[in-house]
Amino acid sequence: MQILICGSIAYDNIMVFPGRFKEHILPEQIHILNVAFLVPELRREFGGCAGNIAYNLKLLGSDPLVMGTVGEDSPLYFERLKRLGINLAGVRQVPGTLTAQAFITTDLDDNQITAFHPGAMNHSHENRITRDLGAGLAIVAPDGKDGMLQHARELAGLGIPFMFDPGQGLPMFSGVELLAFVEQAAYVAVNDYEGRLLEERTGRKLEDLAPKLKALILTRGAQGSVIYANGKRFDIPCARAEAVVDPTGCGDAYRAGLLYGIASGFDWLKTGRLASLMGAIKVASRGGQNHSVTRDEIGRLFRSNFGSDL
Repeated sequence: MQILICGSIAYDNIMVFPGRFKEHILPEQIHILNVAFLVPELRREFGGCAGNIAYNLKLLGSDPLVMGTVGEDSPLYFERLKRLGINLAGVRQVPGTLTAQAFITTDLDDNQITAFHPGAMNHSHENRITRDLGAGLAIVAPDGKDGMLQHARELAGLGIPFMFDPGQGLPMFSGVELLAFVEQAAYVAVNDYEGRLLEERTGRKLEDLAPKLKALILTRGAQGSVIYANGKRFDIPCARAEAVVDPTGCGDAYRAGLLYGIASGFDWLKTGRLASLMGAIKVASRGGQNHSVTRDEIGRLFRSNFGSDL
């Protein structure tokens, strides 16, 4: 089954400040803040929700189709995705723009200061979803607001089941808009914080929204995850991680596992466990796309964690 991934493609510029922000930001001077941090360590990672999800689906042996918008600085990312064999037919380069970029500075207390430039992502609505793409399943992941709204409408109009994953973009939407996503989607995936915000914005409890969907998935970090489907609640444990290095992209890896399980016709326990495993594999590496495992290794890890075959 062709899985269509609508979402952001971005560069993550990650800097480490070998000090503590609190020692340089004076509370009494916050109204005239003017600070500079020397950051000896800098990494530029390939990121964005669509890029990360596609990367993990390729590890699982799937052949996803990415739909996103990039800027004039995209050749490096294009080369990488082509090497990975990821279908780029749905990726549009927008002249006069830069690819979306995050600039993240972390101090020794793991505090972060982040700036995000959406760039070409704001043009995501220029991509249109048609039946010619051949998608049988899709995800609307964080992207430009207009693009997310439009792609949800187009998928619903074509009768293509899709997962709504608002992520950090959730605050962009009103309660009415979020309820429309829920009405159109087959699946909704949120983390703890996003789930609480979804309830606050819509005035509906997650348990009340779940019956409108084939499944509602709530991730809870180290506490595992919960899947509400078919009038039942499935509690999914965390898979064991070889190390806890960097949570960046873990949610995207988890969603790749969900999409693969749905497309493969797995039951919800198996699907949730695979998603949990993909998140555990990712957390042991820095960046969203630096972990590398074969399909056979994923199967072996699944068996060792859950006592059954994938």
